[in-house]
Amino acid sequence: MTGATGKAPPPPSGRWADLSRRVASTLVLLAIGVLLAVAQGIWLRLGMAVISAITFWELAAMTGWKHPARHVTLFGRSRPIALASIAGVSQALALTEFHPLAWTALLLPILLGLPGAAARDRGTYAIFGTAILLVAYGLVGFRETYGLSFVLWLMGVIIISDTAGYFFGRILGGPKFWPKLSPKKTWSGTVAGWIGTCLFGALLSLTNHGDIALVWVSPLVCFAGQMGDIAESWLKRRAGVKDSSNLIPGHGGFMDRFDAVTGAVLATMLIGILTQLPVVG
Repeated sequence: MTGATGKAPPPPSGRWADLSRRVASTLVLLAIGVLLAVAQGIWLRLGMAVISAITFWELAAMTGWKHPARHVTLFGRSRPIALASIAGVSQALALTEFHPLAWTALLLPILLGLPGAAARDRGTYAIFGTAILLVAYGLVGFRETYGLSFVLWLMGVIIISDTAGYFFGRILGGPKFWPKLSPKKTWSGTVAGWIGTCLFGALLSLTNHGDIALVWVSPLVCFAGQMGDIAESWLKRRAGVKDSSNLIPGHGGFMDRFDAVTGAVLATMLIGILTQLPVVG
């Protein structure tokens, strides 16, 4: 809406300027929870494959495709869309089989996309691309192996971490956690996320909705989610962009909303490999 002068109102400023972005992130996470709650079988797999394709498109667009003259691209200017399509199909195939060797299908978009990435970004493309594909694979695995309650706990950890970190960081302020990569993230907000998720795990344990391991696993997963946020901030700074895309008007792209999910899911998968995951529900 424009004002009396015909000009659009200035964007919000101050310590709460990006509150709407935080709300958008929470809504996206809730949407994931709903998707995982109501969708099963092929529909769940297709949903996660679509999300993988969208985030892969954003990654491809941030790793060199805008400068085709500087390197040899596999698909020219259509490379991001082509890679997104391949990633989505590969993800769907891997999830359909869900066999210990099915994950090898996820290598296809990585290998095909490497020649088209900018020379300096090929390692970045491979690492972030692998993370994107593994996250969807892991979420479906958690949903079908450990149940809906486990996934809702995971989403709850991310939401509590983000919410506590945002409000306590803005209210308490103090030293920055990693100013070069995330100028607004403070130590007070970061620690508030750890404490909030620790209390969340304790609450689940005390109410017989989870075992005692949630007390230490929850803040650990929280920290991994925070590192996912930091990693995506680094990627955007490297690419020279403010947001991963403009797919969500005014709120950036899917990678902007899934950065903490990526770190948290990967950490949970690693914990599951190293030891037994906690019981939830």
